[in-house]
Amino acid sequence: MAGILKVDTVQDQDGNAIISESAGTVTIGQSGQTVAVASGATLSVPTLTVNGQPVTAITLPTVTSLNPSTIENTQTAVTITGTNFVNGALVNAIATSGAIYTADTVSFTNSTTLSANFTLTVDGTYYIRVENPDGLAGRSATALLTVSDAPTWTTAAGSLGSVAAGSAVSFTVVATSDSAVTYSVVSGSLPGGTSLNASTGEISGTESGATAETVYSFTIRATDAESQVADRAFSITVTVGINNGGQFN
Repeated sequence: MAGILKVDTVQDQDGNAIISESAGTVTIGQSGQTVAVASGATLSVPTLTVNGQPVTAITLPTVTSLNPSTIENTQTAVTITGTNFVNGALVNAIATSGAIYTADTVSFTNSTTLSANFTLTVDGTYYIRVENPDGLAGRSATALLTVSDAPTWTTAAGSLGSVAAGSAVSFTVVATSDSAVTYSVVSGSLPGGTSLNASTGEISGTESGATAETVYSFTIRATDAESQVADRAFSITVTVGINNGGQFN
């Protein structure tokens, strides 16, 4: 892991301070010219020589974004965007607990893009760290990666049951996740006069009065707080002249 060299004073060959720092102020040259530098800021020096030889600035990799930013526990490829990546870079996911996990594989695209495969069995949020072969490394400023379980349906797919035309309707679909789940109809249509409660998954209302037996087919999407989704197809049959109903959870 690369470190950071911290120097309070730089002196010339006669022992005179040419660059010094005190209380957030950097003094350059013996004339006493000063430049205020905020904590964590970078001071750019156009030319720096040691024993008459120019010194090349150290260029650290940076990590700015991740796609996708939410994955499940199975092996998943993510694209890492940043700067100064080098072929052969090592990629780690660092949990907020401090645990470090190494990517299963890393593919170099160019200096701003890497692809990494992760298998992370512990749900949580992770920082992404990239270390180039020369040991220089950079870590994302925030925990860019979330590992979370997608919603799982409890209610079986298929028919929820049947209701008589013009009667009250009440069916409930259920999906679970490691965070709150909301529900939405993404295709098809519910029986007339009914609606889906986005929070509870209940389909309720009074059927608006079909004149012939009709099967209403629709797909409901369960979405958790991490925007992970699971879709399931259902149907409700509206009958005419028969007073029956059913419910399956």
